Amino acid sequence: MEDIKERLKRLTETEFCKAEAPEEYCKELLELAETVADIKTAKKHSKFFKALADEKRLRIVKLLVNKEMCICELMVCLGMTQPNLSHHIEILENVGIVRRKKKGKWAYCSIADKDEIERLMDLELL
Repeated sequence: MEDIKERLKRLTETEFCKAEAPEEYCKELLELAETVADIKTAKKHSKFFKALADEKRLRIVKLLVNKEMCICELMVCLGMTQPNLSHHIEILENVGIVRRKKKGKWAYCSIADKDEIERLMDLELL
């Protein structure tokens, strides 16, 4: 905590920050961080974006936003092998982006929560 106090002291002594009460200003900054950038939400979003940090997974998501597809359809669309595609689907499932369900011998994939996915990323920009 001493390191934070020293940084705050240096900050408030500059021309960029004219806080009258440094201790109160520190509390305001910590509350701001908790309100708009809390750790729990940041971790959740970090996992979400890490799952999308692959061009193949982005393509899978874009296809599934348009319609539910079976694994075989995705394999044809993306030119991927079944093991490779399953690996990517599993990553997307683990963060709650994709849902996989069996219908007889076939496995179908869909977006788990389309509204949430569209809220977290603008798919038109991808």
